[in-house]
Amino acid sequence: MKIIVTGANGQLGIELVQQLKKTDIELYPFRKDELDIVDMDKVQRIVLEIKPDIIINAAAFTNVDKAETDKDLAYSVNSIGQRNLAVAAEKIGAKICYISTDYVFDGTATQPYEEYFPVNPLGVYGKSKYAGEQLTTSLCSKYFIVRTAWVYGEHGNNFVKTMLRLAEEKSEIGVVTDQIGSPTYTVDLASFILDLVQSEKYGVYHCTNSGSCSWYEFAAAIFEEAGINIIVNPLSSDQFPRPAKRPNYSVLDNMSIRINGFSELRHWREALKSFLE
Repeated sequence: MKIIVTGANGQLGIELVQQLKKTDIELYPFRKDELDIVDMDKVQRIVLEIKPDIIINAAAFTNVDKAETDKDLAYSVNSIGQRNLAVAAEKIGAKICYISTDYVFDGTATQPYEEYFPVNPLGVYGKSKYAGEQLTTSLCSKYFIVRTAWVYGEHGNNFVKTMLRLAEEKSEIGVVTDQIGSPTYTVDLASFILDLVQSEKYGVYHCTNSGSCSWYEFAAAIFEEAGINIIVNPLSSDQFPRPAKRPNYSVLDNMSIRINGFSELRHWREALKSFLE
């Protein structure tokens, strides 16, 4: 079996590559400088040359605030890049996996979002990712769409690393308490994705660690698990304005994981403890 992983130097991409290296799968990882997914001709050439069984697209424009002012770039990567991979995958009959986001929802729900709940993204980032989903479903016959949220891990920049760094610099910080979601550890996310793409259980999946919390509660848990004494003050979103509006509630219900017989992910607190250890 051959698998192409794009965005192989990103937070999730590195983890996917590390786990795939422990298998007998023939792996073809590509960083952006090796394969810019926006370049349709290059995508076609490489995919037709390798003829992979599976393409996992972990390349993305993920700067939520910058997307508001750099709309064309966000759509180029998150939508057109995915279209290019989808067209190439369909041409050779390969499966494709697109990594999407909780930001396709507007955050007005009062219970976890199931996979087929109507979407309504608030900002350019969420809209560009949903456009990538639509292009995938319309152009491919063998696709997996995996929406995830609040991702952190060993590689790249993320909330956990930011909190640990701030704890070295400050004795007191403020963290938003009115945005609720589910933290997701890259090790658990990558493991699920690799199980999923080797199946034929196509469709849309939500994949986060179980349970939910606010950013404030997440920060407090990070410091508690790491044994760090620091004052954490709860802030409202209004006290911490950002260029892009975030959904206030973006807890995902991993319904497709359950009903398709996959193992549910461990609780976010357990995953966080494992990461910090």
